[in-house]
Amino acid sequence: MNTRRSTARPAHGTRLLPTLLACLVPLGPAVAATAPPAPALTPAAAGRFVELALACVHREYPNKLAHSLESDADVRPPRELTPAFYGCYDWHSAVHAHWLLIRAAQLFGEEPFAASARAAVAESLTAPHVEAEVAYLTARGRSSFERPYGLAWLLMLAAELRRSPNPADAQLAANLAPLETLAADHLRAWLPRLHYPTRSGGHSQTAFAFSLIWEWADVAGDLPMQQALAAKARQFYIADRDCPLRYEPSGEDFLSPCLAEADFMRRVLAPKEFSRWLEHFLPAIPHRVRRELWLVPGIVTDRSDGRLGHLDGLNLSRAWMLQGIAAGLPPGDSRIPVLRLAAEVHQWVALPEVTGEHYAGGHWLGTFALYLTSGADTTPRR
Repeated sequence: MNTRRSTARPAHGTRLLPTLLACLVPLGPAVAATAPPAPALTPAAAGRFVELALACVHREYPNKLAHSLESDADVRPPRELTPAFYGCYDWHSAVHAHWLLIRAAQLFGEEPFAASARAAVAESLTAPHVEAEVAYLTARGRSSFERPYGLAWLLMLAAELRRSPNPADAQLAANLAPLETLAADHLRAWLPRLHYPTRSGGHSQTAFAFSLIWEWADVAGDLPMQQALAAKARQFYIADRDCPLRYEPSGEDFLSPCLAEADFMRRVLAPKEFSRWLEHFLPAIPHRVRRELWLVPGIVTDRSDGRLGHLDGLNLSRAWMLQGIAAGLPPGDSRIPVLRLAAEVHQWVALPEVTGEHYAGGHWLGTFALYLTSGADTTPRR
């Protein structure tokens, strides 16, 4: 684990950006074709992300509970309240750390870390543990628990287990199924009552959660869920114009409201319709690569502060959203090179900061790093 960095040093993005601009934006019309690719996912990198997840999935403290109490009986430690997902500081981070472990084990099944990853998930996803999770989520006052972010990640974990060819993962998927069904039911009941979108840069954002739920529904074959999401896309987003990307990021964002919306809409709209919609929604995207970077990565001033460190996650999520938006455009669209170059710059800036130096970031950034580098939202679906 890399522990060389100190918060007293200049922010990594500040130091690296001038060099990146010089390297990634050479002169000439074929600039995007000559730009060096962003770092590929290697077994060593995946192993580093797995280490971060293994260090937290069964680490109970420190812990931030999103916990409602009805009586003294509800005052219990995290391992008793939610025995499958009690680590990694909070419930949603524990959930997506398990997603990380399963995805990494699928991608690199012959690597030594794969066995450790699967063993950790198997320790968590026992039938009794999942039964306790279901009891927790169905208790009085918890109908909105972890909605939408944590529930969306729970569905992504279920999707990863569903599509795994590993027989052991099939058993884990069966164990998780009651909680998967409950999470989907909570979201399904919420969608018709949701009259406005949430355009935040954090956990409450609807567009990012919709993207994860869409991915799950694709794997699960849940066409009604995708139809419900598509209806919300047209209700909430189809008429949006000139999203103020220039106002981003806010001080503690880990998601871009504008890019996340576009990344969701490319799932719903056919390429030509999406191209037209994007022209109105983000008209500032250049149609050619320029020497001035169109979208500058966020700068983190103190990685020991978990809220300020969110901006490392913003750079990672921006990178995969930019890639996704480019993938949703028709081939030959002149904005594709610009979007891909911006994604590469964000990836170059963000990945070196995914370390275990500070638990504030180490407990969750590995998931975002693997989601980006493994192409989790752009890979072909069955």
